[in-house]
Amino acid sequence: MSPYEILAAGGLAAVLIALGLIASGRLSGGNALIAAMFAGAFAGFTAITVFKEGVLLVWANHTTSLWGVQVWWDLLIAVTLALFFIVPRARAAGMNVLPWIIFVALTASIGLLAMAARLFWLEKQAAAS
Repeated sequence: MSPYEILAAGGLAAVLIALGLIASGRLSGGNALIAAMFAGAFAGFTAITVFKEGVLLVWANHTTSLWGVQVWWDLLIAVTLALFFIVPRARAAGMNVLPWIIFVALTASIGLLAMAARLFWLEKQAAAS
């Protein structure tokens, strides 16, 4: 296996574990620290990728084949759907959602993870008081 295949398989394994935990009902709420750690780790991985390969390759990867366009649309749909579900909770928790929506639009999962971390923290603070 190449290093890229190992990274891809590792991501798949992590998602399968997360989906199993979600399906099991063991998770009663979000964890701000875990979401923030994932946001930071993914931002770091993205920074390394941008430094090594440049930012313009993102567009090339998503416009050179039908699979590239399919993955691009999948990302856009998934991020939009996630925002559809998270924004009402964020508003209820007192977050100013417009800056977060812009951040998510510019960074996709990095911003979404950071937004979720902030939301989870605010909800925990509200529940504690």
